[in-house]
Amino acid sequence: MDLSLNEHQRMLAQSARTFMQRRMPKAAIVALHNTDTGYQAQTWSTIAELGWLGLLIAPQYGGGGASLTDAAVLYEEFGRGPLPGPFFSSGVLSALTVEEAGTEEQRRRILPEIAAGRQIYTVAITEPRRSWGPQGIAMEPRLDGDKYILDGIKLFVSDGAAASHLIVAVRTGSSDDAISLLVVDKRSRGVAARNLPGLLSWQAEITFEGVEVAAAALLGRRENGGWAALSRAMQRALPVLCAYQVGSCQAAFEMSVEYSRTRVQFGVPIGRFQRVQDHIVRLVNHLDAARWTTYEALWKLDSGRPAADSVHLAKAVTAEAHMEACNAAHEVHAGIGSVHEYGLTPHTQLSRTLFNYLGDPKWHKRQMAAALQW
Repeated sequence: MDLSLNEHQRMLAQSARTFMQRRMPKAAIVALHNTDTGYQAQTWSTIAELGWLGLLIAPQYGGGGASLTDAAVLYEEFGRGPLPGPFFSSGVLSALTVEEAGTEEQRRRILPEIAAGRQIYTVAITEPRRSWGPQGIAMEPRLDGDKYILDGIKLFVSDGAAASHLIVAVRTGSSDDAISLLVVDKRSRGVAARNLPGLLSWQAEITFEGVEVAAAALLGRRENGGWAALSRAMQRALPVLCAYQVGSCQAAFEMSVEYSRTRVQFGVPIGRFQRVQDHIVRLVNHLDAARWTTYEALWKLDSGRPAADSVHLAKAVTAEAHMEACNAAHEVHAGIGSVHEYGLTPHTQLSRTLFNYLGDPKWHKRQMAAALQW
C-alpha cells in the first residue's frame, strides 16, 4: 500500500495552496464565515473556471475525470483555510449522487451545470426523526397525475441556503430502503430555507408546503432505487470530506506550533512548557490518525478494492480527531484562540458541524462492524 502522492497530485496541492494564500487569506476566510451562505460569487466563479468544481465529474459531462485522491488533495488544501461554501455539497456529494442515481439524460443535463458552477446542488436527507440511515426518512410524496406533491421538513441540510437545487430523499415504499431521490428547484413555490443557529455552519432547515415536483424530476428510471445509489455516492464522497477535515487539523497544528514559539511567558516561549507540549502531541496524534485512515480509504477506492469498512473507519476517526485537535489547539492558545479574527474559531465551529454530518462516529462504527461481518 503506497499512500504517497504522485507528481500530479503534488502540483495540484501546490496550486491550491497558492490560490488559498493569494485569494483567501485569513481575513477573507473570517469575513466569509460571517455571511449567510459562506461563499462569494467571484471566488465561486474562479474555482469553477479552474475546473475544481467538476474535478470528479467525467469529461463527457464537462468535468475533469480526476481520481478521488486527486479531489482529496484539493479539499485538504481548502480545509486549511477553512474555505467555506458549497464546494463539497455540490461538486462532490451531489455530483456523485447524480452520477450514481441519474439516467444518462439526467447526467448530461445536470452535471455540466454543476461543473460550470451555474447551479448549486445539495442533498437533503435527514428529518426531525433524525437518522443518517434510510429508517429516518419519513417524507412521503403524493403522486398527483404527472407530478409529486411534497410536504414536510428536512433538517441539517448542508449549504441549504446557498443551493439553487435540492436532491431530496423521500419514502416511496414500505421497506426500510424504499427511498427515491427527487430534484427540486429551491425557487419552487412552497420551499423555504433558514440557517440553523448555534455552532452549526450553514446547515439549514428546509420546509416543503405543497411543493409540486414534476415526475420527471425523479433521479433514475424508477422509484425505490435512491438509497442504494446514495449509499454508493456517499461511500466515495466521505473520504473527500475527511480530507477537508484533515486540512483543518493540519492548520490547527501549524497555528499551535507557531503560537507556542512566539508567545513568551515567564521569559521563555510557552512551547518550553511540558503541558503545552502535551497538547501539541495530542493534536499530532489525532491529525495522523485522521490523515492515514482517510488516505487508506481513498487508496482502496481508487484501486478498486473493497473499501466500505475503511470508509466508515475514516469518517469515525476523522470526526473525533477534528474535534479533539481543535480542542487541543485552544488549550495551547488559551484566550487569544477565542478571538474570531485570530482564525482558530472557524476551524472549531467546522469541527462541531462536521462531527455529525453524513453520520456521527457512533453511526459509522456500527456500519464498519456490519461491513466487517459481511
